[in-house]
Amino acid sequence: MFQYSLEQSGEVGIVRVKEAKLTYPVLSPFFDAVRRIVEGGARKLVIDLGAVAYMDSVAIGCLIDIHRLLEHRQGAVKFSGLQPRLETMLFMTGVQKAVQVYRDEAEALAAFGGPRKQSDDVSSAVAGAAAARSVLGARPGKPLDREGKRRPRGGTPPNPDGYAGRPPGL
Repeated sequence: MFQYSLEQSGEVGIVRVKEAKLTYPVLSPFFDAVRRIVEGGARKLVIDLGAVAYMDSVAIGCLIDIHRLLEHRQGAVKFSGLQPRLETMLFMTGVQKAVQVYRDEAEALAAFGGPRKQSDDVSSAVAGAAAARSVLGARPGKPLDREGKRRPRGGTPPNPDGYAGRPPGL
């Protein structure tokens, strides 16, 4: 049985997934639960994945299916609370280009125009925006490390002796 809870914040439904693993056995009930919520009239959803420690490639496809389900009904979904490992997995597969992923629920709600749980202090807003851009907001082709700094393209630095694959002395 799929474990989740549903809350409402204004016109945004918040689905809190309470499964440690989001894999094949629970994906059908997960998608069915979200589909029932959407068929009940919800058009704005935040899906909190903070409890999920592991997800497989089929689960990533399910997240995209949920995105499409809401998109076809003129709605939107935002995912929040991903643990760093899962966040990296979504970034590496390019899923963040299709679905919107936020570090926490407050940012996802704010993206819908909902209330922010942070103070209105300008410095905290700037710090929050910088943290959100660090990994998930990176532009394609411009990878960032965990500290938010740009990584050089091409992997290893060029070999001063010429082609990197050539054995030394040749």
